[in-house]
Amino acid sequence: MYNLAEGSHIHFVGICGIGMSGLAQMLKSQGFIITGSDRAINANENSAICAALKNQGILLFEQDGSYLNYGTPQVLVYSSAIEDDNPDYKTDLKLNLMHRSEALQFAIENLKNKTTIAVTGSSGKTTVTSWLAETLELCGEKPSFYSGGLVNYFISAKCAGNFHKGEGRCFVFEADESDKSLIRYSPDYAIILNIGTDHYPTEELIKLFKQFLKRVKIGVVVEQKVYKLLGKDAFNNLKVTLFSATVNNENLPFSFKDYKVEKSRASICYEQQELFLPAPGIHTAANAMAVLSAIDIVGLELTNSIACLSDFKGVWRRFDFAGEFIPSVKVFDDYAHNVEKIISCLETARALSPNKIFFIFQPHGYGPLKFMRDELFENLEKYLSIEDEFIFLPVFYAGGTTSFKPTSEDVVASYAKDGKKNYKYCTSRKIAEEFLSKKVKEKDLIIIAGARDNSLSIWAKEIVKGV
Repeated sequence: MYNLAEGSHIHFVGICGIGMSGLAQMLKSQGFIITGSDRAINANENSAICAALKNQGILLFEQDGSYLNYGTPQVLVYSSAIEDDNPDYKTDLKLNLMHRSEALQFAIENLKNKTTIAVTGSSGKTTVTSWLAETLELCGEKPSFYSGGLVNYFISAKCAGNFHKGEGRCFVFEADESDKSLIRYSPDYAIILNIGTDHYPTEELIKLFKQFLKRVKIGVVVEQKVYKLLGKDAFNNLKVTLFSATVNNENLPFSFKDYKVEKSRASICYEQQELFLPAPGIHTAANAMAVLSAIDIVGLELTNSIACLSDFKGVWRRFDFAGEFIPSVKVFDDYAHNVEKIISCLETARALSPNKIFFIFQPHGYGPLKFMRDELFENLEKYLSIEDEFIFLPVFYAGGTTSFKPTSEDVVASYAKDGKKNYKYCTSRKIAEEFLSKKVKEKDLIIIAGARDNSLSIWAKEIVKGV
């Protein structure tokens, strides 16, 4: 790891990404000079993030090598989405290169006198990281956090919402399993939410999480089924708190009962108190239990936390209501991009509407689509109703090495051939809009889903305006 002195110049290639922009803000708060570039620096969907970065004194450049006119950085931070021939990456200068995960490791190690809490798992990391941070803030703990989403409560002219520097003792951050970078970190506490099949087979993920647990210093919050899957020996010498992801599991102190949805608002009962959830879904209730478990394991008072938990303002693009397509037809925008998140999103929508669901999905890469295509098909066949429409858009390509296979059209063709539910491929968003205009009826529900492409959120708002 590089020994960078305060005031050193660090340049980010691809700074508009959620992870990269949060990390840039974190290192800026630690006294480093930060510059950044992005191929979509002037795109409308990145305007809010770019404005917040500029307001913090971070200089932004086109991705054409022009950042070198400002000065040669001590370190260049890049992500896996950056190609070898990128103008800001390919240079005759022998720059010190640092992958995003290394940079986060460096930033965390650079913290002083903080209790670190890592949130990991296949699904729900961003929500739990954000929910825990906001609850701690409302309880007066003034935490710092680094999240893979924009936390609505913290968004301001000088804060993009994915990083916040607080004066309190806790630092909450997302530890990603998708690139196996979680094993770089040695947090005081960890939260393991679940084990799914987003990027790797279950057996490989079990080995990965066991390796991560060896680096945790004090304690772990873990979902009950995950604890059994990993085995008791994986938690040697660690303080362990279990929580439940299922309703009416009275064997655990951190469990919930009486899950219900009334007038689009969901609630549960915990310790004889009604706790309102930011969005419907059993998975949301499970996330609430994870947050309370984390507050308890680090030694904070729970009584006030329960009330604060209900005030969570949510995370941008986590089942956000965009408006109505036609009267009584609600449109929601969501970051769902893997099997578990897509099915959770579908179940949440089902709780809000008994009618037809139009689920428009833009895969966030060819590799992820290839990895999940079979399992996604099996689950869609199980969870879609016979009337629902699952609509694929073309795969979003953000850069990096790829085979450009399979395409969304390929996947839809195989689903339609082997399945019993309704699958459709739309070559563009405009074609999808035309399809919706012809098919949607009163009290149906529309979901726009996909990761990494912020323009999906803008599109969701545009279609409710009739654009």
